Amino acid sequence: MLNYIWVGLGGALGSVARFWVSGLVAGKFGESFPFGTLIVNITGCFVIGLFATLSDTEGRLLAAPGLRIFFMAGICGGYTTFSSFSLQTLNLARDGEWLWAALNILGSVAFCLLGVWLGHVAAVAINHK
Repeated sequence: MLNYIWVGLGGALGSVARFWVSGLVAGKFGESFPFGTLIVNITGCFVIGLFATLSDTEGRLLAAPGLRIFFMAGICGGYTTFSSFSLQTLNLARDGEWLWAALNILGSVAFCLLGVWLGHVAAVAINHK
């Protein structure tokens, strides 16, 4: 139960950080291209990769399991779920599971785009009723 609290608290912090960073970048560079989202995804991927490796069993940073959950699933997950996807894909590749890594990339992009499109189509249908 405590892990869920850690994830929730970290997720709240990560979501606020995402909103702030994305807005800051969009205010500076405009909204014709989603630079804010791109920067959030890139920085989130960098931070989760850095922390996961530093706090791994062979890393230099001693981090309790609760701290890892709070930071990686909570803060990074709230900041961007793309960071979790990227770390999991990297781990598949590092383990030599190239087919699974490629399928995760292709499947995530294709099915998530399909999902957002289906959600859009459903909302359009609901709006027209």
